[in-house]
Amino acid sequence: MANIDPKKADGLLKAVSKKIGVPPETLKQQLEQGKFDSALNSMNQSDAAKFQQVMNNPKLMEKFMSTPQVQALYNKLTGGK
Repeated sequence: MANIDPKKADGLLKAVSKKIGVPPETLKQQLEQGKFDSALNSMNQSDAAKFQQVMNNPKLMEKFMSTPQVQALYNKLTGGK
């Protein structure tokens, strides 16, 4: 999660963990280790493949995180905090 405000990252992490039913600490640990099992298990195969592609490309991830759609989703999930 390079170049992402830690407060925003924590808020997004909590929102995602709630959505997929995985404790935030577990999800954070998996993400830090490069494991996305919890997230991937909750996605269909096509979405999981796209997710893996984004996660394996830092420039694509940075571009993805800066899109208005992702920012709007983040705000919706975190209540704008």
